[in-house]
Amino acid sequence: MISHLDRYRQIAEILSRNGLGFLVSAMGLEGRLPFRRQQPPNEGRQRRTRPEYLRTALEELGPTYVKIGQLLSTRPDLLPPEYQEELAKLQDDAVPVPWPRIHEELRQELDADPLEIFASFNTSVMASASIGQVYAASLRDGRQVVVKVRRPGIAEEVAQDLEILQNLANTASKHWEAARDYDVTGLMEEFASTLRGELDYLQEGRNADRFQLNFENNAAITIPVIYWDYTTSRVLTMERINGTKVTDTAALDAAGIDRPALARAATACEMQMVFDDGFFHADPHPGNLFVEPGGSVGLIDFGMVGEVDERLRNQLSGLFVGIVRQDPERMANALVRINASGVRVDRVKLRMDLGPLIRMYSGKDLRTAPVGNIITTGLGILRAHHIQLPREMALLLRMLIMTEGMGEVLDPDFRLGPVLGPYARRMARQQLNPVNYARRLGRAGTEVLELGAELPDQVRRLLNTLDFEGMEVHIRAEELLPLVIRLERVGNRMVAAIFASAFIRGVGELALGDSSRWKSWQAPLMSAGLASTGALGGYIAWTSRRTRLRGL
Repeated sequence: MISHLDRYRQIAEILSRNGLGFLVSAMGLEGRLPFRRQQPPNEGRQRRTRPEYLRTALEELGPTYVKIGQLLSTRPDLLPPEYQEELAKLQDDAVPVPWPRIHEELRQELDADPLEIFASFNTSVMASASIGQVYAASLRDGRQVVVKVRRPGIAEEVAQDLEILQNLANTASKHWEAARDYDVTGLMEEFASTLRGELDYLQEGRNADRFQLNFENNAAITIPVIYWDYTTSRVLTMERINGTKVTDTAALDAAGIDRPALARAATACEMQMVFDDGFFHADPHPGNLFVEPGGSVGLIDFGMVGEVDERLRNQLSGLFVGIVRQDPERMANALVRINASGVRVDRVKLRMDLGPLIRMYSGKDLRTAPVGNIITTGLGILRAHHIQLPREMALLLRMLIMTEGMGEVLDPDFRLGPVLGPYARRMARQQLNPVNYARRLGRAGTEVLELGAELPDQVRRLLNTLDFEGMEVHIRAEELLPLVIRLERVGNRMVAAIFASAFIRGVGELALGDSSRWKSWQAPLMSAGLASTGALGGYIAWTSRRTRLRGL
């Protein structure tokens, strides 16, 4: 493995040779270039586009950079389509490591000779990627398996490259405005964490087990079994999935597979992952999907996954409310809350830019709306406003685009809307549910009260700091107490008032969203609403009167 100094020089030369000198300058690598005239990238060779030069540079830089490029291709909120399409071409194949070295790696990891553990082991490589190599084998009971082995020395190589990349990201953030706008340092930390996870085959095995548990009663999808007796952080042994590639429509037709039904079933599985299980396969490209003879879909490669936690679910719900109601104001507010870049967003301009997106499918049923086109157009608006999505949401949107594309390959008349629509409407209804409003307001009220309770300690630490710096401030506890009492009461009244308004708003949204349901709930909700609002209003008036009487 080369030294850090030589690696910095190598990076500068490859970037410069591929016409990416602006990156050399942004990352402070000019001093690493040899003192000679660099040949312009288009001189004496076929002219290529900037995305093509970027892809070529990443390929020359090696496995870590190929992986980073592939991760960037999964972030449509960061890169325009031409870059995504080019980076998606990055091939994760590599020259195979010779069998003797792999044989020794397996012997050390499994604590025995693999040729003795397995009934058969084909030493010819099935696939060779930048991180690992795959071999076909069979167990003693005849079950067919694949064995994935991590390439020797790759962990150390990746660790060095990630350290250098994080240093370069820090430098770029100081000199390049775009790097600051998109929080390149934070992105690099995120990519580094993802890449380290891909190096750990134990994590990939646990992901597969989780998917298998979620789909144990669903015959439409097959998740390979992980054989833990022959699995370590460097070796992964799993059931072999045999089937036809999902894009081989001629072979599917010859096998008598109902392609439209297959498209609907596969898409329904993806929606279950996201909206029911909260755990989804984030890379459903055709190479990871196989159609088995019985018509079920076999899914492989569980290194890249996403999770839908409560926070992301709330963010999606707010966005879906705006989409379902075709309300650019709601959509703009939801996107500003989602934004992970820290850049200030012009809400008015964002709302204006979302108008044409709303009009694109205004008056159309969600069943016929072009979901992929809507998402792609929306992502362009996000890039224009430097809005950066959380990793999980970016993976989710990309997964939806890929899922719709897969469905259209299987069935030209396929539309994602009929499958996605019920989930979107369900999440929108949950967002408008008064019970959910009350739960969120309860959490907010708790935070307000905690702030009031923590204020004396915060003031005490501030005074200690001021005294340490040589500035002396005197304050008596009895002078501070009225302020604390007032803050607590203001917090209580604020929570009560917000709860009342949220209750009224929730009832209004419910009435607007589902008139038939409103008719059955009208009398009890009105009674409860009037009673609650009256009680809360009386409480606010009473506490205000007590405050005036005490002079607080």
